[in-house]
Amino acid sequence: MTGTIVDVPGVLVGHAQDQEALTGCSVLLLEQPSVCGVDVRGSAPGTRETDLLNPVNLVSVVHGICLSGGSAYGLDAATGVMQWLEEQGRGLDVGFGIVPIVPAAVLFDLSIGNPQVRPDRSMGYEACNRASRDAVQQGNVGAGTGATVGKLNGFGQAMKSGLGSSSRSLPNGLVVGAMVAVNAVGHVFDPKTSEILAGPRDEQGDILDSVEVMSTHSVSPIPPGTNTTIAIVASNANLTKAEANKVAQMAHDGLARTIRPIHTMHDGDTIFAVATGGIQTSVDLIGALSAEVLAEAVLSAVKHAEQAGGIPAYRDRNR
Repeated sequence: MTGTIVDVPGVLVGHAQDQEALTGCSVLLLEQPSVCGVDVRGSAPGTRETDLLNPVNLVSVVHGICLSGGSAYGLDAATGVMQWLEEQGRGLDVGFGIVPIVPAAVLFDLSIGNPQVRPDRSMGYEACNRASRDAVQQGNVGAGTGATVGKLNGFGQAMKSGLGSSSRSLPNGLVVGAMVAVNAVGHVFDPKTSEILAGPRDEQGDILDSVEVMSTHSVSPIPPGTNTTIAIVASNANLTKAEANKVAQMAHDGLARTIRPIHTMHDGDTIFAVATGGIQTSVDLIGALSAEVLAEAVLSAVKHAEQAGGIPAYRDRNR
């Protein structure tokens, strides 16, 4: 077991990034088409194929999921994932060929690095080439390459975040995992200790409570277009599409436990829930465990992040 989302049977993960431009994408590939749901809680999402995951709609399985930086431009990375899957002969048979089903979500990282460079088709394709069952790289990789948190005192007083992953296994063979790119406007804190790990800083470099910063302003100080946390939770449970959507909904509790504020008007927080099948268990258990591993993954994203673009990270304060 790696302690990351690839512990879930049938799941592979690959990253591609540009460390100079500070942007990238992460791809979750599925060895077999798998049931998927989604829940969007932020009010400024950038997504692709999320309507497809509504239980009333026809297609019930997906072949991969793409998480990307680059704001709406980054949705192009999913096209590269589709191309790679098509070349592998993996997709929905429509009678005249195949159409790989690849939902995607993006975060805003144009405020760091080079905003003219965004994840594109070639980067999505490269992430697929690198996909494996190896332990997921964390920190300044993939969709977390340009991720930051704590922007309520201005972007210059923010802190670097990144991509994190976690997993949990039970004696009955059930495995639940999460992967998240943490790009929140608010601060990230450890719910067990109440320690703020990363957040807005004052002029002395001390980390502030985001909600307290907000309370000192008569209007919202949230900088528009600088945020969004995107995630995937996965398990080897047997779920219907409706049940997967419920799991995605419950998994948002993991963000609420570790990020404040979350789901703001300027966030596009989105969680996909994948079920590769094999273990029969309750939806409530999968949802509860998904929230727990997602919370762990959020903390891991911040702890693995490194300073970049002049923005300091948790590690710089805790060496």
